[in-house]
Amino acid sequence: MEFITAQWDAPKRVHALTTTRIGGVSEGVYQGLNLGDHVSDRECDVQTNRQQLTALLGLARRPQWLSQVHGVELVKAIDDGVKREADACWTDERGLACVIMTADCLPVFFSNREGSQVAVAHAGWRGLLNGVLEKTLSVFHDPADLHVWLGPAIGPNAFEVGRDVYEQFCSYSPEAQTAFTPLIGREGKYLADIYRLAALRLKQAGVIDVTSSDLCTYSDAERFYSYRRDGETGRLASLIWIE
Repeated sequence: MEFITAQWDAPKRVHALTTTRIGGVSEGVYQGLNLGDHVSDRECDVQTNRQQLTALLGLARRPQWLSQVHGVELVKAIDDGVKREADACWTDERGLACVIMTADCLPVFFSNREGSQVAVAHAGWRGLLNGVLEKTLSVFHDPADLHVWLGPAIGPNAFEVGRDVYEQFCSYSPEAQTAFTPLIGREGKYLADIYRLAALRLKQAGVIDVTSSDLCTYSDAERFYSYRRDGETGRLASLIWIE
């Protein structure tokens, strides 16, 4: 297996990473380490992939897997094996991993300065627009005390959106215009920089320390699943936990 580990200033006892598709037992369009149980991959293969992942990472407790709906719901991780409907997860318990899944959307990792509280959020454009990052920040005492890392997502040269998306973000904040590039010859179409959109929202909410992977899931088919690129595809997992 191969992972993309967070490059940030969080304490060393905070572990944060995004999986790649390298490894695992899934086949066909899901070839590799598919961790999504809501796609049409074989259930036994997904469970094998998840078991291999947790064993390799040395996770003694069951991770908190979610049923994601591109919303803003935030839940606290519980070690009971129950999958909860939410798009963000947090914990202050040691050894309990929070998990979200993506295949182009942006995984956003949070840790306080002491490394005693962590979270991860699934930020597609809808969740980002509607406040999933702000909802996640609500469980922390002080946004200025946080380290935030933006994991692998669809890059600014591949994420095409329509005028409706552009107008909704710009109506929330005029500064969001800087995250959109009009496509020449294609009226009403833009390339969107989801990394910049997320960074703007975080800084407007008081977060100072934001770093980014700047990786593009769409353009790297060897390492990443991408829904925009392939349609039917697997899912990457982003995990964060306190050692």
